[in-house]
Amino acid sequence: MLHDRARIHVEGGAGGNGSVSLRREAHVPRGGPDGGDGGHGGNVVLVCDTSRRDLASLRFSPRQRAGRGGHGQGKQRHGARGEDAIVAVPPGTQVDGLGGERFDLTEPGQRAVVARGGAGGRGNKRFATSTRQTPRFAERGLEGESGWIELRLKLLADAGLVGLPNAGKSSLLGRLTRAAPKVADYPFTTLEPVLGTIDDGERQLVLADIPGLISGAAHGMGLGHEFLAHVERCRLLVHLIAVDPLDDRDPIERYGTVREELAAYGAGLDRLAEIIVVSKRDLLADDQIERIVAGFRDRLSTEVVAVSSATGEGLDELRRAIFAAVPAAKTRVGAGIVAGRGEPEFEAEHVVYRPAGEGGFDVEREDDAFRVLGRGVEMLVARHDLSNLEALAYLEQRLREIGVIAALERAGFSPGDEVRIGAEAFDLDPR
Repeated sequence: MLHDRARIHVEGGAGGNGSVSLRREAHVPRGGPDGGDGGHGGNVVLVCDTSRRDLASLRFSPRQRAGRGGHGQGKQRHGARGEDAIVAVPPGTQVDGLGGERFDLTEPGQRAVVARGGAGGRGNKRFATSTRQTPRFAERGLEGESGWIELRLKLLADAGLVGLPNAGKSSLLGRLTRAAPKVADYPFTTLEPVLGTIDDGERQLVLADIPGLISGAAHGMGLGHEFLAHVERCRLLVHLIAVDPLDDRDPIERYGTVREELAAYGAGLDRLAEIIVVSKRDLLADDQIERIVAGFRDRLSTEVVAVSSATGEGLDELRRAIFAAVPAAKTRVGAGIVAGRGEPEFEAEHVVYRPAGEGGFDVEREDDAFRVLGRGVEMLVARHDLSNLEALAYLEQRLREIGVIAALERAGFSPGDEVRIGAEAFDLDPR
């Protein structure tokens, strides 16, 4: 079974804490603080790996956590950086990140950081000044980013075989390539996309057999709707219409059913280049096949090939038509490759930035307390131990410098009122 979707929880490593250390050595006239910094937490990184077929492995390990940064130590020894969590995903994986980013991993070795580790805390050596010569506080490391992300696999195929159930797609794929799809004399034998490769001696193309589409597929009917996304990356559609002496419907009508579903799904599927294949031609006489092919050509003005997977008739003509319709230069936008350039250009991350309040923070009244909102201020408070009086004095100084106390006073704050910043709540009595 092809697992083309996964939902995993990613957690960047927490940063290590800074160290509080005072140097005391015999025969050393000048001691003082020498606490080292904590190491940064590791990242959760997705890596495009061609050895992966689908996202099945993530269903059994839905939680990915990076390593924590090491704590700082005395003698200005800094903590080690946390180990990254490397998650291998197959080419064609799309990811919706934690902060609105979207990643498209299509090239081998391409990497995407989906959860960044927290910053390490600074040791007390960093806070030594001419007036604060022996600081007895240090910063705590910050927590890493965490949350659930969605992954979706869209197969990287050059051409997709589409059509109604039992149109002969699996049989055709088996004759054109070395793939071994399931073939039977009943519809819906294909339950998941199957890939195969054709070769003309100069280059290779990948064909994808997409499960059969029925009317209403774009809205969830049948099996094929689950795999329409795999057609998005194709550069060519090979549309099969089976001739059946027992089916009195017009072949053009059956062709229109699939075209309507492609258009209803969106994503530009109805604008892809197309080759119409009249399959199972051995079931009708040659003059009947010629009338059907002529009817398609007259009404649609497109390439039409009649084939028989049973006898092999028309397969060479179809193979040549597929190679002619797919350009030799890679121009697939999703793959991040630009024609005429020798190296791949990976698709950039797209991040949604939202404006912060005045000065990077906002002050709101919350019950009988004041709430200060702003990522920078929240990170500042999270870094310090509020039970440490020196750390509290330093924090109060920083809040005054960046304008938080002035904003509180404008909002009606009085000394001794409760202030809430992030997960912390404390009574503030600025001097």
